[in-house]
Amino acid sequence: MKKALITGITGQDGSYLAELLLEKGYEVHGIVRRSSSMNRGRIDHLHEYEQGDNQRLFLHYGDLGDSVALVKLLYQIQPDEVYNLAAQSHVRVSFDIPEYTVDATGTGAVRILEAIREAGLGKHVRYYQASSSEMFGKVQEVPQTERTPLYPRSPYACAKVMAHYLTINYRESYNLFACSGILFNHESPRRGENFVTRKITRAVARIKAGRQDKLYLGNLDSRRDWGYAKEYVEAMWLMLQQDEPDDYVVATNETHSIKDFLEASFSCVDLDWQDFVEFDQRLLRPAEVDLLIGDYSKAKEKLGWEPQTRMKALAELMVRSDQEQLERERYW
Repeated sequence: MKKALITGITGQDGSYLAELLLEKGYEVHGIVRRSSSMNRGRIDHLHEYEQGDNQRLFLHYGDLGDSVALVKLLYQIQPDEVYNLAAQSHVRVSFDIPEYTVDATGTGAVRILEAIREAGLGKHVRYYQASSSEMFGKVQEVPQTERTPLYPRSPYACAKVMAHYLTINYRESYNLFACSGILFNHESPRRGENFVTRKITRAVARIKAGRQDKLYLGNLDSRRDWGYAKEYVEAMWLMLQQDEPDDYVVATNETHSIKDFLEASFSCVDLDWQDFVEFDQRLLRPAEVDLLIGDYSKAKEKLGWEPQTRMKALAELMVRSDQEQLERERYW
């Protein structure tokens, strides 16, 4: 039975990845941060795997800021695969807390890479680093590939560039099987409520139900390549099953504006988004990323991976989920 360690297991990607690995028969270990409130809603449905003689899901308290704890945990678990998904991942928030963002997202990566070496797992473990399309920032070519020069435009993106190049450095310096997945925007019903797509779909459900009047947003003209997170975690797993480590763009090769996503979401409930959306200057970033669109040709050729869910279908999936959640809340 293979063992996998996931940082950020309680997040959107971590929860989908845990599901996938458990379905494939893995023993899955996840690192969770200690908090006075439980933050495990995305993995509560996996509770059956935490029970009984056949337990295959184990949660451990830890943090990417504690390198000693990481070494101890890796030495104890002896995982075959490590997926580093933990980060302060909100781009706009990274401008407000840049130091914490760089520490958690950038320095956190070097801590876990060093912990792998210190635990003596360098020749055994396979490592996945969650890189981001935000690294391309002020894009230097369209579409973006694995060879496109990076031009980060936020503290979050700068931290991801740091972690990305550290992964390459450890691969080349220590012969570590280390891969980076350069994932473009990927959404789902499990997306955090302060991310723009989920903010939109949740507002659509509430406006249709008469529980919200307006939706306030910043830049509506920025364009993104949106895919379905549940499909993207399969690409993560596939990267670590190859004969040689490498870096891959994971995307849909389509780009849409925030206005496009608004149109797709509000049309699901037969409403016109322009009747409900207001501009809020406070939501603008100090430096904007205007256009992202990824070329996933390499992932298709080498991993056999390609996206199945496009933007309009994704928006409807999220709206319907938020409507169902709103309906359930009536009985709580």
